[in-house]
Amino acid sequence: MIDALKRASALSITAVVPYYGYARQDRKVLPRTPITSKLAADLITVSGADRVISMDLHAGQIQGFFDVPFDHLYASPVIIHYIREHLGEGDHLVIVASDAGGVERARAYAKRLNAGLAIVDKRRSSPNQSQAMNLIGDVHQKLAIVVDDIIDTAGTLTESAQLLLDKGAARVFACATHAVFSGPAYERLSKSPFEEIIVTNSIPLKDKFRTHNKIRVLSIAPLLGEAIKRVHNRESVSDLFL
Repeated sequence: MIDALKRASALSITAVVPYYGYARQDRKVLPRTPITSKLAADLITVSGADRVISMDLHAGQIQGFFDVPFDHLYASPVIIHYIREHLGEGDHLVIVASDAGGVERARAYAKRLNAGLAIVDKRRSSPNQSQAMNLIGDVHQKLAIVVDDIIDTAGTLTESAQLLLDKGAARVFACATHAVFSGPAYERLSKSPFEEIIVTNSIPLKDKFRTHNKIRVLSIAPLLGEAIKRVHNRESVSDLFL
C-alpha cells in the first residue's frame, strides 16, 4: 500500500500501526536469532513511509529503529479514564506490574490514580510460558489492577491474579492495550478470578472475546483520529503522549 501511494505521487505517507506485531523480537536473546522488530522497521521505512504512528510498544527503544519521525501513543488516558469512572482512585487501589519490565508503565498509572504500586516477580521458563513467583508490595484488602501492554496466551496474567488473591487482595482486575488472545487465552481468562479484563480495540477481537462478560473493550479510535488530524495539520502531538 505504501509503495502504491508513493508511485501515485503522494505528498506524504504516514503509516498508522496501532499494534506493532514484531515488537517483542527487539534484541538477540540467543545466538543466530533475528531482530525482526528492526527488520519490520526497515521494511516500512524503505517502502516510503514518511512518518509512523503506533501505540504502546513493548519496548519504547523500538522508536530508534526508524529513520523517520515516530509518534508513540499510549492507551493509558482511555484506560485510566475508565478505571477512574468505574473503580475510583486513591489508596484503596494498587497498580500491579506483571513483571519487572512493566514497572515504568505501572508507576505511571499509579501516579495518575493516586494508587499504590506492586510488582510481580516473574520467571519465564520458555517462550509464551512463564511462572509468577513472588510479589513485591502490599495488596492486602485492596483492589488490585494488573497493567500490561499485551495479553498473548494470558498465562502470566492468570498466574498473577491467583498470586494477588493468595497475598490478600480483595478484588483483581486487569488492563492491557493489545488483546492478542492466542492459543489457550480464552479458556484461561474464562476460568481466571479476574472480575474484568479491560482492553482496547487496537487489534480486531473475535466475537467470542468481544462478547465475553469479563472482557471490556474500549475504543482508541478518537485518540488515533486526533493524532492523525494533528499530523496532517502540522500541529503538536505532544499532549497525546501523556
